[in-house]
Amino acid sequence: MTLGQLAALIAAGAFVVLVVLLVRPLYKLGRTLDEATIAIRKAHENTDPLLLGANETITHVNTQLERVDGITANAQAVSGNVSALSSVFTATLGSPLVKTAALSYGITKAIKARRKKKEEKAARPARRRGRK
Repeated sequence: MTLGQLAALIAAGAFVVLVVLLVRPLYKLGRTLDEATIAIRKAHENTDPLLLGANETITHVNTQLERVDGITANAQAVSGNVSALSSVFTATLGSPLVKTAALSYGITKAIKARRKKKEEKAARPARRRGRK
């Protein structure tokens, strides 16, 4: 046996040892890939009901949003009507009402001041004339 043949035999033995050592991790990797494939299949099978439920939920939410849009449109119309009514009331009755309120307040104040003056006058002792 020559040196080249001996080297080839050692290389072949090393290759066999390498293959034997790699068989177990490759086997485990194959099992892991099989489990991953099964998990992906199960996930794929379970997504259809989830997607259908999500689609129904979105449809229901859209229906509710349309109702809310109608409600907000009505509320906006009502607030516009109230604003217009307030403007009309202010334009037609606001100024006269303010003037009437001011007049009644002034009259009330004047009456109270006059009564107070009369009470003070009645409470004061009468002064005699003629004495200086």
